[in-house]
Amino acid sequence: MLRQFELVEAVRAYDPTADEGLLNRAYVYAMKMHGSQLRASGDPYFAHPIQVAGILTDYRLDTATIVTALLHDVVEDTSATRDDIAERFGEEVADLVEGVTKLSRLELQAEHTRQAENLRKFILAISKDVRVLLVKLADRLHNMRTLKHVKPDKRERISRETLEVYAPLGRSIGIHSIASELEELAFEHLNPTARTAIERRLEALKLEHGQAIDGVAREVERVLEEAGVHAHVFGRQKTPYSIWRKLQRKSVGFSSLSDIYGFRVIVEAEDDCYRALGVIHRAWPMVPERFKDFISTPKSNNYRSLHTTVVGPSGLRIEMQIRTDAMDRVAEDGVAAHWAYKNMAYGFDAEAMAAQGGRDPLQNLRHLVQVIEHGEGGEDWVEHAKLEMYLDQVFVFTPKGALITLPRGGMPLDFAYAVHTEVGDTAVGAKINGELKPMRTQLQNGDVVEIIRGAKREIPVDWRSLTVTGRARSAIRRHIRTSERGEFQKLGRATLEQTLTRAGKTDVELTLRPALEQLGFASDDDLYEAVGRGRVSAAKIGEILFPALKGRLKAGPDRKRIGDEQGRLFVRGGGLTPGVSVHFGHCCSPVPGDRIVGILEPEAGLTVHTIDCQRLEEFADDDSVWQDLQWTPQAEQGAVASARVRATIKNAPGVLGQVATIIGEAGGNILNLVMTHRQQDFFDMDIDMEVEDAKHATAIMAALRTNPSVDTVERSRG
Repeated sequence: MLRQFELVEAVRAYDPTADEGLLNRAYVYAMKMHGSQLRASGDPYFAHPIQVAGILTDYRLDTATIVTALLHDVVEDTSATRDDIAERFGEEVADLVEGVTKLSRLELQAEHTRQAENLRKFILAISKDVRVLLVKLADRLHNMRTLKHVKPDKRERISRETLEVYAPLGRSIGIHSIASELEELAFEHLNPTARTAIERRLEALKLEHGQAIDGVAREVERVLEEAGVHAHVFGRQKTPYSIWRKLQRKSVGFSSLSDIYGFRVIVEAEDDCYRALGVIHRAWPMVPERFKDFISTPKSNNYRSLHTTVVGPSGLRIEMQIRTDAMDRVAEDGVAAHWAYKNMAYGFDAEAMAAQGGRDPLQNLRHLVQVIEHGEGGEDWVEHAKLEMYLDQVFVFTPKGALITLPRGGMPLDFAYAVHTEVGDTAVGAKINGELKPMRTQLQNGDVVEIIRGAKREIPVDWRSLTVTGRARSAIRRHIRTSERGEFQKLGRATLEQTLTRAGKTDVELTLRPALEQLGFASDDDLYEAVGRGRVSAAKIGEILFPALKGRLKAGPDRKRIGDEQGRLFVRGGGLTPGVSVHFGHCCSPVPGDRIVGILEPEAGLTVHTIDCQRLEEFADDDSVWQDLQWTPQAEQGAVASARVRATIKNAPGVLGQVATIIGEAGGNILNLVMTHRQQDFFDMDIDMEVEDAKHATAIMAALRTNPSVDTVERSRG
């Protein structure tokens, strides 16, 4: 724990004008107010805010932020009030402490039903002053470092919240160093088996390539120096969690990842970045499609660097990140890299940041605020917010040359809504690079997109499946809420009747008045709609109407297998007209969470495919058979499905048992296994397994890829 004079000296080391008196008073006040309080570890509680303040001194933040760190828990955990803080330490500190306190109170409300509202308030609070988020990130980081002392169930909840909310928020303002450590600490608690498997593979790689890797930095420095480019080159190893994320996204085995070892090339000036790139590409062959220029087109969190992958010394595929020292500090510390002196005062220097090509550090969060203001609510909003924070980016252009940044996987509708809501609402088609393309086309870096607009706002009700951004989805959802209300009411009525029938309440005249009064709905239709949307469970309504059934009704929907005979229950969209049968394509085995489309075929009815199913190529020239579909709440919350994966594994004793064990430990259930191609060294097989959704299937595949005997694993796409 930092002693009082050590903390003051740490601040004065980068800000000689810091108010020592204010820091000393805050240090003493925190110790006095927390008094004899203890943490779960048994340590004095006041050690925690002092450690949080120490973390923030590493990022050279201003005095008000350090004082806020010292005081961030006193209003929440002691008798101190906001007015006390304002009187002793000033209004600026009081406002910051109040902001952090509000976030802490949201965390205490851990019930699942409140998560959406908590996250909404959370985003609104931190979007006003980035220092609130910086203190909260440091607070969470210290808590994660000491998480082993709390109970297992609480440990899991905190770790998941860290991974899904705090780490992405840290990356959204560019603080890679904190975000990366948060991810690793959370991963260690949430999936220790996968983390251990990856660490073992990393150790094996180090033994195999260690000497060659050690010589790469020296060789690159030598080649650059001979070309007149002064550079410092050092290697880095990818973290276990970042490898896990890549194994989830890519259908390759561990050994096929090209950037497990990467090298940073730090040069003196921006021009030297491009000179170094040219020298490296002349010295070693570049791996095609692995070059990215984030200097001319920075990421939204102000990250700037050149990325390239080459077949370097000793034949190793290595990733190079080329940047200046200033770019490197922004890459690691994000918004915190812009605290400096200006006009004899120490603080955030927005002008210097803008001069370096940076943007408002809270721009990403304010974009999420726009989604909130559009009226999105419930778990869907949480999904969209996390989606916005997680996804990487693609850069596309308007016909006039304006740059539009979208999440990777973005489609023309995402582009349209990014330009303006009116453009999205009236979009009827799109031209990409001058050619008319389907609205399901994924945009690529450098595409020029022109939106074809209609005269009226007639959004097809299921165009939401053709978007990935929260802004576009929330706008389309507003349309769905108004145009599909009747569909949800019908679905809710059927769900309630089915629940009561299972409990033996058949042919009863229902009056919903008791449920309307207790749950606060104005009409029967409003209640049915809420059930249809999954906001209220049919079991809860049944218990209100028939108290004697309490405990006999299941709190959640029965998990039903997704099959052809129940197709209408799990998907909805333009093709679901009376008399049309629904089938799920065995070629791609759609599961909840996959983006889906329907193909309307004569005699066969409507077949549901994943958006990337290879069979869809057969229908590319006939837009009339395409139907935009999406999953119903029943599929997303109450179903299990069969996902087919195709794996290539080593032909060795015990390997098949290892595969089965991994799938079982990850919560999957093998339904069928077929050997499709067997060779002396490897064999291919198709595995049908029961999963909850696409995310569950992805996690199982990532776990399989950590096994050294598994070469590739991917979803079957036709």
